[in-house]
Amino acid sequence: MIVDAHLDLAHNALDLGRDLTLPLEELRRRDTHKDIPVVTLPALREGGVGLCFATLWVDPKKHAGPLAAHQAAREQLEVYQRWEEAGLVRIIRGAAELQAHQERWPADRVPGVVVLIEGGEGIREPGEVAFWKAEGVRMIGPAWNRTRYCGGTREPGGLTELGVELLQAMDEAGLALDFAHMDEQAFWESLEVFRGPVCATHANPRSLLGGADTPFANRHLSDAMILAIGERGGVVGTVLFSFFLDHSWSRGMERVGLEVVQKHLHHTARLIGWDKVGIGSDFDGGFGLNENPQGLDRPADLARIGELVPAEARSGVLGENWLRWLETWL
Repeated sequence: MIVDAHLDLAHNALDLGRDLTLPLEELRRRDTHKDIPVVTLPALREGGVGLCFATLWVDPKKHAGPLAAHQAAREQLEVYQRWEEAGLVRIIRGAAELQAHQERWPADRVPGVVVLIEGGEGIREPGEVAFWKAEGVRMIGPAWNRTRYCGGTREPGGLTELGVELLQAMDEAGLALDFAHMDEQAFWESLEVFRGPVCATHANPRSLLGGADTPFANRHLSDAMILAIGERGGVVGTVLFSFFLDHSWSRGMERVGLEVVQKHLHHTARLIGWDKVGIGSDFDGGFGLNENPQGLDRPADLARIGELVPAEARSGVLGENWLRWLETWL
């Protein structure tokens, strides 16, 4: 079973109007966006992706303010719930469901979904965390760009007072914290406040991307941050957007090679071990096929990641590391 720790499925369905119940080639024929689709639900089944962390990500330009963001996030959650009712996905809400899913998946190939709030703006105030947990959310990443909760990509800063309260509420609810997009100041402050399970669903080593002075530098993880995640038992998911693998790359250039992906995987593993390295493709996160590394054109191609790591690490990196991490707290 391949596990992909970051897909924006509901955002693609609602904001981009993509029918993700279609076969991938059919969606590509119909789609009018400049970014060529890489993911549909049938493609996940066919590709052996048995579990993904699927986001509630609200575009702050389209849904400005807590009320609008909250409504948009609820509408995205309803997408996953409708898919579940139709038998197209299985929302994983607890350890027993995760175990049952792993037992059933080899026969029915229905993808499992762990619901992740990315950006946090749809949470109107920290007291609402319990509501989102009751609705099936199991992970929260408070940052995207800067939010009401903390600094984020290209907009640095620490935790706000609301951010501290949010992490405390997450601790009480038993939810996991996703550090992806979080600014480094907020990251270190979060480690002082939050005691629960942590990870970075889709983030790469900053030291391979030009260091601290390059564009989007605070989108990536310093080696010290990676070490801290490992010390807390967390997993780091390698993100597969070419610009987040090679900071000299830009749209329109030839796609980066898989050897660049390999470099990132090995760097993270040298810091925290192969048992804490996974995949967080972000295959549908505002880019498409031409922005992915060469040879990664659909979910089935994620299996090629296994060719980039030592044989004894393949099953872990492709999925077992994320599954083991989930089992420790879900």
